[in-house]
Amino acid sequence: MRYVELSLAAQTAYAELFSQTQTLEMGNALAGLSGAFHRRTIKGRVYWYFGYRDIDKQGRMIYVGPDSERVRSLVESHERARAAGLLTSPALVALAAGATPAAPKHFRVVRRLAEYGFFRAGGVLIGTHAFIALGNMLGVRWADGAATLDVDFAHAGPNVSIALPANIQIDVHGALESLEMGFLPITQLNGKVGAQYRNPDDLELRLDFLTSMTRTGEPVLVPNLNVALEPLKFMEFSLEAPVQCCLFARAGACVVNVPAPERFAVHKLIVHGERPVAEQTKAKKDVLQAAGLIEYFQSQGMADVFNAAWRDALGRGQGWAARAQQGQKALLRMAPELDQPELWR
Repeated sequence: MRYVELSLAAQTAYAELFSQTQTLEMGNALAGLSGAFHRRTIKGRVYWYFGYRDIDKQGRMIYVGPDSERVRSLVESHERARAAGLLTSPALVALAAGATPAAPKHFRVVRRLAEYGFFRAGGVLIGTHAFIALGNMLGVRWADGAATLDVDFAHAGPNVSIALPANIQIDVHGALESLEMGFLPITQLNGKVGAQYRNPDDLELRLDFLTSMTRTGEPVLVPNLNVALEPLKFMEFSLEAPVQCCLFARAGACVVNVPAPERFAVHKLIVHGERPVAEQTKAKKDVLQAAGLIEYFQSQGMADVFNAAWRDALGRGQGWAARAQQGQKALLRMAPELDQPELWR
């Protein structure tokens, strides 16, 4: 088996964590601000302010009131609510019950982008972290293919036909800078900022921002995100009709958009043949992740769900079909038991 079913306790803990995280993030989004209270003494009198960093990265201060028992009570209530809002305890319950967490430093990046509104602006978590999140959503723990050093994100960019309905303005670059983890954008030969971030002192950690292929194939600058997106062939297949789930670590949880599991699996088969020789390790992981998801659909009596996505890919033209079938052959060499007619008809 390429997965094991989580216990009922783990599935319940994850469902509760997801529900609480959604509720909290909705409240934060409506409030629109994330910051801290500060006491300032002016001409011998003490006042309370709420400080936050706006989207233009400028610090702002909101006047709360003069120091008093009522104001101090308000500040304490806010701090208690925010501490509870970190969702550390529910996340630890899900972890102890057997759900799969993200690596701590990877989770810091994803949560910070969530805090800045990347997923509310139509961003999608892709790659292995999406695979991990999908496992928890489906109630399973994957046996293979869940290790990674990269964190991958995608956005429809100018492709309106697959974009989530969002037009808010956020600052991805500012979000990454605020982490103070040493991330630097990679610069292209033409001097423009590229769509990858690296830390010179931690070369194993890489952030990639992707989108669907464009005519020029050059990075797409998205002003309302303040980031560039690297076009990738066939990427749009994963970005159509994404689903929402929860990514967590010991430090808390955040809501993310991820590809639908059946589309994730088919996309992994398509891109398998696109990998260069230098990326054969990633190509193998593509097949492992696809195999885990396809086995899930087949064993749960949901082969028709996967098959609908498979037929969608085959129907997009000769290039799509050729790559999908190349990935299928690699998959069946690794997992011949998945050569079931209901999956591939």
